[in-house]
Amino acid sequence: MNLVRLDELFDVKYGSNLELNALHKDEHGINFVSRTAKNNGVSAKVKPISGLDPIPAGVLTVAGGGSVLETFLQNKPFYSGRDLYYLIPKTGMSDTQKLFYAFCIRTNKYKYNYGRQANKTLRSIMIPDLSEVPDWIELSVKKIKKNVIKNIGL
Repeated sequence: MNLVRLDELFDVKYGSNLELNALHKDEHGINFVSRTAKNNGVSAKVKPISGLDPIPAGVLTVAGGGSVLETFLQNKPFYSGRDLYYLIPKTGMSDTQKLFYAFCIRTNKYKYNYGRQANKTLRSIMIPDLSEVPDWIELSVKKIKKNVIKNIGL
């Protein structure tokens, strides 16, 4: 398998670095993504911040500290807390391919036991090259979506 550094496939950016306790919660607001392993990383919804655009949807978020290497695909714009990175694909990727990479990144969690953080080493984590993403990934997700839609009657 051809492995490459994470930063060969993704631009690695540091998030908004906001403190949730300094923001105003709003159940209809913008997602606030933190280093939690729960709820796709979303720990609250907050009011828009004047002069600060949210990070666009369609990126992966990765916790550099806290729940280290918890990685999620964000499908809505968001603000973020500290030690949270977001990954922008350097070439076009489907959401399914991004989810595959979220899994690949998470498999490196064992390297960060005992309080180690991924802040300095995230960019150098080795992941499969885009050419190595199995074809069955897309087909499996399409089948799952079809079955879910059929079962809920849409």
